[in-house]
Amino acid sequence: MVIDHQFVLTLACPDTKGIVHAVSGLLYQAGCNIIDSQQFGDLEGDDATGLFFMRVHFQAPPQLANADTLLTLFEHTRQQFSLQVHIHPLVKKPRVLLMVSQHGHCLNDLLFRFKSGSLTVDIPAIVSNHRAFEGLAASYGIPFHHLPLVGGSSAQTKREQELQIESLIASERIDLVVLARYMQILSGDFCQALAGRAINIHHSFLPSFKGARPYFQAHARGVKLIGATAHYVTADLDEGPIIEQDVQRVDHTLSAEDFTAVGRDIECMVLARAVRWHVEHRVLINGHKCVVFR
Repeated sequence: MVIDHQFVLTLACPDTKGIVHAVSGLLYQAGCNIIDSQQFGDLEGDDATGLFFMRVHFQAPPQLANADTLLTLFEHTRQQFSLQVHIHPLVKKPRVLLMVSQHGHCLNDLLFRFKSGSLTVDIPAIVSNHRAFEGLAASYGIPFHHLPLVGGSSAQTKREQELQIESLIASERIDLVVLARYMQILSGDFCQALAGRAINIHHSFLPSFKGARPYFQAHARGVKLIGATAHYVTADLDEGPIIEQDVQRVDHTLSAEDFTAVGRDIECMVLARAVRWHVEHRVLINGHKCVVFR
């Protein structure tokens, strides 16, 4: 199957009858072949949004193998059902910017997955407020941008540094920013600029064990489960829509250092899954939560 003729359609709209029929029928009439289709209606529960979500992986005929051309086919259906519809050509690899501070386990894991081909993205740049992983970036042939917080971490200093990152995002046509243990609180302006296209990872102890050495704090309290959470970045610190989580049991036989090692492994796996699902267009934001088509 020729990948440059393959696309993923994602949509969200108020839930009503006939959406699946309309979308699949339109693709059929256009000569497209549906490879995979998933849908979800958020209609139950006190926090239900009443929205319908759909992801369709399809192959288009050569004469229609263009995202803009395909979108024009959906104009009437878009208006009919108030669709928020996007069509993503799979031939285009998402461009990902990695950001890191002084803990490199998630960065190293993502770079290996990128290099081995298990994560289908382009990584045109790595940004850090420290130089610790400049050599690692060089070993992968990826430009490393050292953007320190000159003169401290005041709001003005942070914003000046963030504007440099925003400029890099624009010049490199970045689709997704991944905070691979980037240990700085982002400003509200920066979060707004990255809405829906920035992913963060943190341990799942929050709101307990804040601050430095959380795994040591957890060890001291006899915690029995260690976990990690990957979520979209918002101005509400560590409270953005959750994409993926995982946990592993621990016990009294493990040291604080063992807790840290277990935690870092889980952080790597959870972040990698979240990034992969995002770049495969499997994640749709539904208010304060996410729909994830696996």
